[in-house]
Amino acid sequence: MSVTESPSFHRMRRRLLQALAVTPLLACSANGPARGPGPWTAWQVMRASSVTPDGRMVDHNNADQRSTSEGQSYALFFALVDNDQPLFDRLLRWTEDNLAGGSMAQRLPAWLWGRDTTANAWKVLDDNPASDSDVWLAYTLHEAARLWKRPALRQTAEAMLAAIQVQELVDVPGLGTMLMPGPKGFATEDTWRFNPSYLPLPLLRRFAALDPSGPWTTVIGNSVRLLRDTAPHGFAPDWTAWRDGGFIADPDKGPLGSYDAIRCYLWAGMTAVNDPSFRSVLDALHGPLSTLREGQPMPEKVNTLTGIREGTGNYGFQAALVPYLQAQGEAERTKAMVAALPTPEQQRSAPPRYYEQVLSLFALGWYEGRYRFAADGQLRPAWA
Repeated sequence: MSVTESPSFHRMRRRLLQALAVTPLLACSANGPARGPGPWTAWQVMRASSVTPDGRMVDHNNADQRSTSEGQSYALFFALVDNDQPLFDRLLRWTEDNLAGGSMAQRLPAWLWGRDTTANAWKVLDDNPASDSDVWLAYTLHEAARLWKRPALRQTAEAMLAAIQVQELVDVPGLGTMLMPGPKGFATEDTWRFNPSYLPLPLLRRFAALDPSGPWTTVIGNSVRLLRDTAPHGFAPDWTAWRDGGFIADPDKGPLGSYDAIRCYLWAGMTAVNDPSFRSVLDALHGPLSTLREGQPMPEKVNTLTGIREGTGNYGFQAALVPYLQAQGEAERTKAMVAALPTPEQQRSAPPRYYEQVLSLFALGWYEGRYRFAADGQLRPAWA
């Protein structure tokens, strides 16, 4: 056996590739410190088309011209990564005033706001909070407080985390503590429904570091179990449910993996390689890697129980796989994927595409080295 064929060589090679996957891609100067990756043009394009002057992220792809707590949370995260405090403050003010009755320290934000055509009014259309945006909001506020040294933001973040624990964490019989998709409408006497993409590991890891005696370590373990048990062919479902001591296909959505699940691969790829669950999550979500190695594109829809694939995902799907592929050591495939994506200028000349653009911003912002997540979940933006 040659040296390059030995198991130890392959282990060393994999560690090196993993290390490269999380090294910020910053341009280094021989005469000074590393330089940042430059202006974030893709974010500026989305800001110009989809963020109003008063801080509302608009989803133009729906007739009600809606804004969601998800969109607000993502925009706040991008503003923090871009070190833009004035924009951050406008986004936060709009979110609190319109979705949380004036204060997210007092109530978790409603998930949906838009135009009520019946009443001809702009208003909250559904006041149920959504835990995916709640955890992103609490996380981003906490990291903004730390990075910008603004204690008031930390107070709001801590109040939100307390509310999340009371309203959105449940003790599921036979499973343990788990994050529900929202306070209302996701549990019956014997069935609990979950959305795997609502459980980004770096954020949960940060909450566990901030509250070591709290519930978050248990939530992490159950989230990893969910991903492992619900992906028999390596594809995550959009929704799943727990009943009679195990995970089952969701009673409402079935075993479909599509527009929600694509975020599971994105979060997995951006997780720090020294996170204890990094490798186990990537191994559980092997479906997209196998598909691409077969020369097939990422499908739009997958039956997660049978592995049957349908259609081709849009460019947001392709972008979401960039950190995932990089984390798998697929450097050449990653470069080819990036090269095939629309440029910021191409996006500027096309109609706004909310979801595709936010997936691309998360993925390419990470790939360009604009931010990283540490093993304890801390945000490490390039500017800091």
